[in-house]
Parts: sequence; structure tokens; C-alpha cells
Amino acid sequence: QVHLVESGGGLVQPGGSLRLSCATSADTLNYLAMAWFRQSPGKGREFIAGDLWARDAPAYVDAVKGRFTYSKDKARNLMSLQMDNLTPEDTAVYYCSASSNPPKFSYWGQGTQVTVSS
Repeated sequence: QVHLVESGGGLVQPGGSLRLSCATSADTLNYLAMAWFRQSPGKGREFIAGDLWARDAPAYVDAVKGRFTYSKDKARNLMSLQMDNLTPEDTAVYYCSASSNPPKFSYWGQGTQVTVSS
């Protein structure tokens, strides 16, 4: 089974930073493609950063390039998303996801809320 547990969301002012983490198992981190998605109010869930096409081949959507950094810490079994220079448009529920067949992602965490507001 694949277990994904996100943490690190919260309220931040525009221009601020947050770091999201996704705790999982060593097998998931080593053998599955992993990625971050987000869902804003009234919108569908969208890919933002991670192994969209293949494991350990990170990609980013244009909206977050240069501001968000995706990384894996295999010693701690964590996948992270460092988010800098946040804007109100980044407000969303952020999900950690894993896949054995990217770009089809079928394993999901419970999500963590990120709110960017002054």
C-alpha cells in the first residue's frame, strides 16, 4: 500500500514562503514517480511540480517555475515543496501524489491547505 501524508500548510502573507512535506515509505520514494498537485476553489486539481513523465525527472508548470522547488530526501523518506514569493493565486489545497505509471497519478494524500493573504 502507498501512504502519503502532507504537512506544512498554513496562512502566509504575499511574498512569503512555506515548505510542504510529504511523508511516505522508502519503497514509494524509490520506485514510484511523485508529484505535487493543487486544487483552488472552483477549479480542478492541477499538476504543479514533480515527476510528471518519469521518476526522478522533475517538471514544473510555468506558474510556479522559479518560485517553487521540488525535492526528495531519501534518508528521511520525505518529498518536499519549497514555495517562495507566494501570491494569493497560490491559495489552494496542495496534494502529494504517487504513480507507478506517470502521468497517471492514482495515489493521493489527504491534502494540506495553503492560504496566501494579507
